[in-house]
Amino acid sequence: MSIEVVMPQMGESITEGTIIKWLKKVGDVVERDEPIFEISTDKVDAEIPAPAGGVLLEILVGENQTVPVNAIVARIGEASEVGGSPAPAAAPEPAAPAAAASNGATAPVAATHIDEADVEDNDAEDVVVAGEPHGIRSSPLVRRIARENSVDLRQVTGTGISGRVTKHDILAFIESRKAAPVKPTAPLPTPAPVAAPVSAPVVAPVSAPAAPVVTAPAAPAAPAIPAYSASDAVDIVPMTSMRKKIAERMVASKHTSPHVTSVFEIDMTHVHKLRERNKRKFEEQYGAKLTFMPFIIKAVVDSLRSWPIINSSIDGDNVVYKKNFNIGMAVALDWGLIVPVIKNAEEKTLVGLSRSVNDLASRSRNKQLKPDEVSGGTFTITNYGVFGGLIGTPIINQPQVAILGVGAIVKRPMVTEDDAIAIRHMAYFSLSFDHRIIDGAVADQFMAQFKKTMESFKTTELD
Repeated sequence: MSIEVVMPQMGESITEGTIIKWLKKVGDVVERDEPIFEISTDKVDAEIPAPAGGVLLEILVGENQTVPVNAIVARIGEASEVGGSPAPAAAPEPAAPAAAASNGATAPVAATHIDEADVEDNDAEDVVVAGEPHGIRSSPLVRRIARENSVDLRQVTGTGISGRVTKHDILAFIESRKAAPVKPTAPLPTPAPVAAPVSAPVVAPVSAPAAPVVTAPAAPAAPAIPAYSASDAVDIVPMTSMRKKIAERMVASKHTSPHVTSVFEIDMTHVHKLRERNKRKFEEQYGAKLTFMPFIIKAVVDSLRSWPIINSSIDGDNVVYKKNFNIGMAVALDWGLIVPVIKNAEEKTLVGLSRSVNDLASRSRNKQLKPDEVSGGTFTITNYGVFGGLIGTPIINQPQVAILGVGAIVKRPMVTEDDAIAIRHMAYFSLSFDHRIIDGAVADQFMAQFKKTMESFKTTELD
């Protein structure tokens, strides 16, 4: 009996993932929990382990293909069952509506919650365009878009594997041609107006007529301002799937939550000295580096206990108070941003928090995070100070209602309580919060307690 390998969900808001690389091929023996493929989402790149031991019987989704969460991507079984193909002849079953659409049929997209943008151009295996002397590789969806827009695929630079022309390539080419039009050699289809007045909500993709769609009122159409002119020297690079999803999440968060940011200046001198005195001994004793982040997380948790509204979420007209404190910690990587979550941070000491911070940061950089380690966060901390930033106004990580920004710790001359001037290690901390349920007074009281805790850590708390 074969076991299905599915696309995992890497967070509550993640609905799809892209297979970047297969680490095993059909016929290879795999051990349980051994990484077999690498995926990318808008939140995390990760190596996905095998759900069971056996032989990789079949690969159903190829590299660089995007599929919904829980879609079957491979099968594992006994060696006697080997007979699957090493590369998918067609995209997995959820892509069927897009394939039907490519034949001119009206597909009931709303019934499956998948449209052509979701499945990209994965409705069939890449093929060489018939009759093309240069061996141009593309999918049926790409060729259909080219036909509808009178585009010669030989004019399009392919960015996919082996020069494959992707959906992003053809759409970017069409957009660039609109910005710098040339005299067509054949009649072109009438394009949709770029800035047509919006008189009613617009829903895309078009769903089946029988399925009513409820949308928020459409915002007035913004004036069409070209990103560049025909005389500009530009390079046009399509957004990656991850970048587009990040953009969607950020815009959605700003539209969902009325953001307000409160900034507090905190004296980090005491923590700085405490860390300097103990960091070598701490690492020798516990095997973890003592950074500022464990102190920050502990102070956040202590403050959240007193102000639970900041550890909540909004569900319609209800406020959902989270009993556990699952702290997300933004980790900047060369290829993006990952937010692993320290679960039940309230149960950990400074030693435990230090170990969790070091472990999650290391495995984030090595693409070894598990799906449940990037989900379930109730509050997020982002440290833009590591790059020298002093003050920021971070965007809330939905469905949370607040996020703490950490500025750079720098030495500044400060006036002390006895009116003397001293050199102190200072930092600005900013709290962006959802003004629907958090008032400014509550946010400032939370930050005041956080400030007091940060400035009064005891040496014994390191034990």
